[in-house]
Amino acid sequence: MSLKPIIGLNADFRNTARSTPAFSFLAAGYFQSVIKAGGIPVILPPLQDEESIQAALDTMHGFILIGGGDLDPRNDGFMKHPSIREMAPIREKFDRLLMNEIAERRMPVFGIGTGMQLMNITQGGNLFFHLPEDLPEAVPHRDAQDLNHRHSLNVESDSLVGRVFGDGEIRVSSRHHMAIDEVAAGFRVTARCPDGVIEAIESEMMDWFALGTQFHPESGAASALDIRIFEEFIDGVRERVENELRLVA
Repeated sequence: MSLKPIIGLNADFRNTARSTPAFSFLAAGYFQSVIKAGGIPVILPPLQDEESIQAALDTMHGFILIGGGDLDPRNDGFMKHPSIREMAPIREKFDRLLMNEIAERRMPVFGIGTGMQLMNITQGGNLFFHLPEDLPEAVPHRDAQDLNHRHSLNVESDSLVGRVFGDGEIRVSSRHHMAIDEVAAGFRVTARCPDGVIEAIESEMMDWFALGTQFHPESGAASALDIRIFEEFIDGVRERVENELRLVA
């Protein structure tokens, strides 16, 4: 029986609002995709100290950074654009501490949506804050009236997303107004929308299995092929764990 990797997922957070208490939550598509792909999902609420994050990661084989609200540009020395709808500060603090520890460990990581943006910016890249202004010729990358909004994708064949989608027309579930501008050192672009907006990145570092998608393969509007991204990630995590076990044996 093959190993089932333990895959961590960060949870979103909502502050107290009127009669609703504060709560932490996760869209079901994330953990359902991990289960379908052969992993065991473990969900972390926002932890606020490095020691707790380190102890939690000690029990895991890989991590998926979920999407959500916008990162606050002021945390990276930029002005806040009026279009920004930032995530709860308690979550952003957790996500940044978490990403820094994942990078330090070279733990396998898959960033989705905001998760990919966080991975890129913490590793030295930067972001467009509002595509309609920064790239006015870009096609719409979100539709407030259609949560199932999709657009086409061009992929690099020699990549994980290339193995998943192969040749032919590809359409993915997309809902974002921020995107990667400059890619962090050690990563390469492996998929773009035809308008040039970066939709996937992957690590070129031999010691770090890391990838990100701006589109959402966990979405209910995703295609049957999209689950293969989770399978590729979890297969890669499993291979690394089994190699480590063979070295110890």
